[in-house]
Amino acid sequence: MSPEKAQAYWKENISTIIKLLVVWFVVSFGCGIIFINELNSISISGVKLGFWFAQQGAIYVFVVLIFVYVSMMKSIDEKYGVHE
Repeated sequence: MSPEKAQAYWKENISTIIKLLVVWFVVSFGCGIIFINELNSISISGVKLGFWFAQQGAIYVFVVLIFVYVSMMKSIDEKYGVHE
């Protein structure tokens, strides 16, 4: 792989990671701390939504983001010809 292509690959990889981390930050910090009062006005099965995001929602979103990352990296790897 040429140095320019390798640099473009890593730039796209880092960009993908940053986007996914921003989503996780918004869900974990935003929904669990910043927007908790607004979310607590919604109750699901007797549990306030803000509390749920702080305790479990961020973890679920993180697991989903792992699968999203794998999917995105497969397409990036194929795009740059480094897939297995």
